[in-house]
Amino acid sequence: MTEKIESKRGSDLLWNAWNDHAVLDRLPDDCRPTRRADGYAVQQHIEARSHTTLYGWKIAATSVAGQKHIGVTGPLAGRLLRERVADVGATLSLNGNRMAVAEAEFAFRMRHDLPSRSAPYSFAEVMDAVGSLHPSIEVPDSRYADFVTAGEAQLIADNACAHEFVEGPVAPNTWRDMDLAAHAVHATVDGTSRRYERSGSGAAVLGDPRDALVWLVNELSSLHIALRAGQIVTTGACIAPLEVAPGDHVRADFGVLGSVDVRFAD
Repeated sequence: MTEKIESKRGSDLLWNAWNDHAVLDRLPDDCRPTRRADGYAVQQHIEARSHTTLYGWKIAATSVAGQKHIGVTGPLAGRLLRERVADVGATLSLNGNRMAVAEAEFAFRMRHDLPSRSAPYSFAEVMDAVGSLHPSIEVPDSRYADFVTAGEAQLIADNACAHEFVEGPVAPNTWRDMDLAAHAVHATVDGTSRRYERSGSGAAVLGDPRDALVWLVNELSSLHIALRAGQIVTTGACIAPLEVAPGDHVRADFGVLGSVDVRFAD
């Protein structure tokens, strides 16, 4: 078999598990990636399964604690499909979602393309390409029975644990002059029999969510992938993941930058 055929087979297995709410112990030997590049080769096939153009990208493991938890050496990039994006205030099903967490995140929508190139993009170049900032919530999941020990190449193949995404409203453009690393974010989880709160800041996201975006741009560029105008990049949890259950209402308050909320059902 060629590597391309093996990559497609790995993608088929992960895609079927995702849609059937099933899990895999690991990918079979003939299509299990052992390097990051091979993981991305499996992941790339997911785009062809969408009915529209790619909605954007997510970044997983943007904190040291998160990297240690899943045993990876650094952040991971994954694709966001339009079919898995929900409106603010929507109710999402937790059926089959074994992670069962929600993550408050800074997300950036691009206003022009950043094509792949040999030289790394600078912070200034990436910021100039951003059109807007959005407070958002990501709801991740994995197709592995034990995602903690799956390893970074298999997690990349698993679309960096992408699942569902809630894009919040456009933040005031004053965000460009703010210290996003120091910006506080507060989340509340209200359930039928419990309520809890949790706080964090942009510093949890590779030190600054803008730095995470720069990382994503250069990760894609190294893979010969362009970040396109109109695509969104959600940069990782700025608060420790929020454990959720059916009946919960999650609200993430980004202060002057706006808020976003989502509900969960069976």
